[in-house]
Amino acid sequence: MDNRPFVKGSPDRYQSAWNQRTQVFCVQLLGGFTLGSLLLLPVIYYLIDFKRWRALGTGGTPPTFRGYVKIKRWGYYNLWRRNDLKDVSMLPTNGPAYLNHDLVPCRSGRRPTMTQWALPQRQWPEPITSEALERLNNLMKDFAAKHVKYLRHGPSKTEGGTGPAIYVLPDVKHINPLASKIFYEVAHVHPSDHSLHVYLSALDARLVIQQGWGRRFPIDWLAPASWIMVYAPRDEGDLEVIERIVKAAGLFATGGDLGESDSLD
Repeated sequence: MDNRPFVKGSPDRYQSAWNQRTQVFCVQLLGGFTLGSLLLLPVIYYLIDFKRWRALGTGGTPPTFRGYVKIKRWGYYNLWRRNDLKDVSMLPTNGPAYLNHDLVPCRSGRRPTMTQWALPQRQWPEPITSEALERLNNLMKDFAAKHVKYLRHGPSKTEGGTGPAIYVLPDVKHINPLASKIFYEVAHVHPSDHSLHVYLSALDARLVIQQGWGRRFPIDWLAPASWIMVYAPRDEGDLEVIERIVKAAGLFATGGDLGESDSLD
């Protein structure tokens, strides 16, 4: 054991002071790095999220960071007000109906998983048979071709031209008076995930959602309440139901008149 007395100004004292200063500096440096890393984490997250959002396809929203910020703000607003898009209580319970439980039975299996962005409203893609996919890709064009006096086919205006759509002609005698609110669009298909948006009567929209085939549009001030998402078909059986839903949208757009072949049976 070293019994030498500690003398003021000795090397031992200077060494101790140096060690203390070094420890304080290291703690401050580490704290600065930690704080900087914590501040960078949100930036990194939103940059990655922005790139994923843009890669999915942004629909009618400009694929810019400004457009992304707007969509995130709307999403947080929906989260704050706990907007359950499977809730149909805000849809009217009167008006015309073209669908019933026989035409739209309960959808089998779980509802698909939705992406995390308010817009574009999409689901994560699920497997689909080649036959169903081919029919779906031609659905808008073929349906409009059967009803040329009432409907036309073209790129979706509400989706920024990224998917096929059908429109009701503005001069149809019994046209839905609110059709112009969404550019006279009746329905469209999303190529990225094979889901759809359709403009149904309120009663038909309620039925489709309650039977597990879709959900309400998340930004309710941008579109009529019965403009809803319909989940992507998985096979030909699903597609038959979706074809009935699209036809019901056509009937609603034209006041129940699609000519000789306006039956859904």
